[in-house]
Amino acid sequence: MTYLTVYTDGDAPDTLLRTEDGAEIATALKEVGVRLRHWQTVDGLDDAGPDEIMNAYREEVARVVAEEGYVFVDVAQLRPDDSPDWPERARAARAKFLAEHTHDDDEVRFFAGGSGIFYLHIDGKVHAVLCEAGDLLSVPAGTTHWFDMGTHPDFTAIRFFHDDDGWIGDFTGDPIASRIPDFDTITAGRAQG
Repeated sequence: MTYLTVYTDGDAPDTLLRTEDGAEIATALKEVGVRLRHWQTVDGLDDAGPDEIMNAYREEVARVVAEEGYVFVDVAQLRPDDSPDWPERARAARAKFLAEHTHDDDEVRFFAGGSGIFYLHIDGKVHAVLCEAGDLLSVPAGTTHWFDMGTHPDFTAIRFFHDDDGWIGDFTGDPIASRIPDFDTITAGRAQG
């Protein structure tokens, strides 16, 4: 289930909203031009590779491609493993988009498994959208944001693009991400109620 936290973007951010209410989340995101939809998840894909994931969701993917004109679709996965380089791979992957940036293309992600938080910095507020399995988030091109997968990343997401370099980030240099609670803090607070 999606979880939304909205903060002010000042030097000492205040929390304006915390909710798991689907209608409230959809309304708050619609007000800033972001769409959140939900797909039924497919069971038995915990150890599936990209081809199996794409095949399991082929009808939903085809519908989004037809509706939005995306020409490049892939699967991004980061799952914990026992390899000695896992901690460094996890750290490097997390750091890649942890600073505020924009993209020339829409950022559209369907979470087939796991979770991650998209932080959308719009109109003096930061909308922290915790996406989980079944969530399809559509962030318009040019939206200032960042993404946090936490210190122990575990997610599988289908990504949609209008071209194959639309994912390249244009970083703003604003340190706002350091002032807003991170993935681990938000998920721990949510668990405590």
